[in-house]
Amino acid sequence: MNYLVRAAGAFLIPAFALLAVPAQAQETFRVGFVNPDRVLREAQPAKAAQAKLEAEFSKREKELTALGETLKSASEKFEREAASLPEAQRTQRQRTLVDQDRDFQRKRREFQEDLNARKNEELQQVYERANRVVKQVAEAEKYDAILQEAIYINPKHDITDKVIKALNAPSSAGGK
Repeated sequence: MNYLVRAAGAFLIPAFALLAVPAQAQETFRVGFVNPDRVLREAQPAKAAQAKLEAEFSKREKELTALGETLKSASEKFEREAASLPEAQRTQRQRTLVDQDRDFQRKRREFQEDLNARKNEELQQVYERANRVVKQVAEAEKYDAILQEAIYINPKHDITDKVIKALNAPSSAGGK
């Protein structure tokens, strides 16, 4: 019985040694990492998209803020004067305030929906450009996989700076 175990062991060692030779001859698997949050914070196309959104929506936002302040003032004034108003006038002003508040809430909701829709459009364009650049960097540097989420990544595999630099390069600006 010992002879069989020793013989099997002697046979298996050379077989494993043969299997290990091709594994050593193969290329190593290269994995990179890109931090999409940093790309959105630091890349010029993302900053430009943010500035575009701010310019597009700032007037409406200011109007909504002013409308909200006016409504708040009117509500506070009503609270102060309500006790001294005749019933009919108090009821009328209360209805007016409710209608104004309803209108304000509707405008605010529409503003938020419009802003979110435009933000998604702009972000989609930035993501598409960033993904093209990530692919270019990965191909140029012969990465096999690029991850966007990881529990841990060794900083030497982080290509985020390269992606941001490529996105900020003037030649990348025309490639929408």
